[in-house]
Formats: sequence, structure tokens, C-alpha cells
Amino acid sequence: MSARFPIVATAAVLAVFSAGCEREARRFTEAASQSAPADAVRASSLQAGGASQPSLPATNPYEENAYAVSQGQRLFTAFNCVGCHAHGGGGMGPALMDDKWIYGAKPANIYQTIVQGRPNGMPSFGGKIADAQVWQIVAYVRSMSGQLDAATAPGRTDSLAASKPESTRERETPRQGGTAHPR
Repeated sequence: MSARFPIVATAAVLAVFSAGCEREARRFTEAASQSAPADAVRASSLQAGGASQPSLPATNPYEENAYAVSQGQRLFTAFNCVGCHAHGGGGMGPALMDDKWIYGAKPANIYQTIVQGRPNGMPSFGGKIADAQVWQIVAYVRSMSGQLDAATAPGRTDSLAASKPESTRERETPRQGGTAHPR
């Protein structure tokens, strides 16, 4: 055995641990809310005068962070999203754990739904929730239909739930459809 083996083995172990630490990274210094105010509802990116609306990132910066997704789960309950979406199974609002997405399944679509609201019941949370928290909720919403890696999705809640944990759900293939009010 070479004298360099312990050094190489130690470096390999440190590399594995540092990669694992990113999964649970916690960001405590998030920027203040940049969300649009509640009255800034837009149906398209077109704007008079040639100025364009700032585009949202195509990917959610929190989707690979298990801590952020679990915070999204906590915020989903704290902001009473459960009241309409009933833990993802649907109620007054559409189900979030199936393959039907009325306004799109991409992170930017869900972000806009939360910030701008939607007709017939979805309130606008723009300017009321910090951007980081909106992205955490977006990550959790996507985890309900299996869109996130099972290693990132929450495993269980502290409350009793009739549904399977997000980490064990099969991935749904998003498709356009559904209704805002399933009843």
C-alpha cells in the first residue's frame, strides 16, 4: 500500500461529504421580497412602451435542497394552502399531486401562480411572501407529483397524513388540463 493512499482516501471522503452538505444547505441571508405587488397581474410578458418584464429563472434554486423543500412544506401549511388544496389532493382548489396542470408544471409557472394569483379563487401572494419562500413552496408543490428527486422530497410530516410521503410518489408526467374548481 502506498503512503499516498490515506491522503487520497481522505480527499475522496471529504469530497463526498461536501457534496452531501449541499443537499441540506441552509440560506439565512435571503434578499428581501422582489415579488410583484398583488395588483400587478399580467397575462403575458408584453408591456406597453417596449420595456419587458424581468424573466424568471427556468429552474428553481431550491429544488435540489431537502431543507428548502421541507420549509416549503411547512410554509404550504402556514399560509393555509392546505385549506383549498387539501394536502395536494384537491378540494376547493385543484389537486397538486396528479398529472394535470392548469397553468403549467414548470417552476416559473407555479411561481407566477403564487405571486399573481389566478381567476376563480387563487389569491395573489405577491409582495406578501419573500421570494425565497415562494420558491420553497414551488419546490414543495412540485414534489407532491413526484417531480423532484426522491432524495430531496420530504419523507414524512409530523402530522397524520392519508397519502404517501412525497419521496415515495411516482413521477407524474405533467400535461395541460384540469379545472380550477374540481367540484
